[in-house]
Amino acid sequence: MPADATGIRTTRIQELFWTRTSLLLTTLVVVSGLAFWISSALDPGTGKNLLTALATGTMVSAVVGFGQTLITARATREAMLDPLVEESRKALRELSDEYRSLNQEFFPTHVFEASVDPDPAFNALMMQDLRRARTYWFRGFSGRYAAVRLLAARSEWEVRVVVADPQERSAISGRARYIARREGAETDLDAIGERLHDEIRIGLVGLFLARSRCSRIDVTVVADPPLDRVEMFDDSVWITLFSDPAVPSPYPRTLRFAESSFIHGMERADFGRLHATRGARRLVITPETSRAEFAAQFAQITGTPLSDDGFAELEAAFHGFRRDFSAKAELEG
Repeated sequence: MPADATGIRTTRIQELFWTRTSLLLTTLVVVSGLAFWISSALDPGTGKNLLTALATGTMVSAVVGFGQTLITARATREAMLDPLVEESRKALRELSDEYRSLNQEFFPTHVFEASVDPDPAFNALMMQDLRRARTYWFRGFSGRYAAVRLLAARSEWEVRVVVADPQERSAISGRARYIARREGAETDLDAIGERLHDEIRIGLVGLFLARSRCSRIDVTVVADPPLDRVEMFDDSVWITLFSDPAVPSPYPRTLRFAESSFIHGMERADFGRLHATRGARRLVITPETSRAEFAAQFAQITGTPLSDDGFAELEAAFHGFRRDFSAKAELEG
């Protein structure tokens, strides 16, 4: 409970106490004054003496009561009011902690709305999470963004990447439909599909180029990748909502959840399930992986051979993407 709210409540209770006490003392003074006034108009006798005695006793009671109130008010407050206020504070603290725990478990810490261009604030916060982390898990379509982030930072990670299987048409169709909705009804789906195949190939080459920043990169290709992108770090998980029914955007709405959240645990379990899937095709890149070894794995994953000229072309395309994205997102490195 906020300190100012507690202070206001305490003040109101004190005001109530002093209002009732003042009302009682005022009543006694008025009664005493009336008794003195009436007795002064009476002839000497028993009636006048009785009223005078009543007025005097009432006045003495008022004076003594007022003095006693001043003396005992502090002790009364400490004995009765302070424990009540402290119990209220404790109960509200516990309630606040419970709500805070629920917020951390089920609600995002940050929400970034959809945009046409990369949001520098979004990318600055994500890069902070990356630099603090020792592991980086990425589940998306091509892995191009993961490679750019690895090259923009100065650390070493264990990386897991889940991307679409370029040899499965169903792996491409979901993202192709999303892009078609964004670009309009006249968009050529075949052209989009070819462009998406290129993005996967460029992403794989980008991850190979970033191998010096990682102790190990495990890449798993899946035939039915979820449409939403997930980027997981030690203390956070970011979910980019390509499945959002709102107007499609190059950079959809993104939610960031803390490590203590239910979403973080759920996505970690999902990563484990994908990597443990039997029969899933994988590509493993380490700092010691040579270009020839990578080319062999690349051909197995994509179904197309990788010549020196082909590698140079994909490398140039990746660096072009990297420069453009890094400039718009204000990434360093």
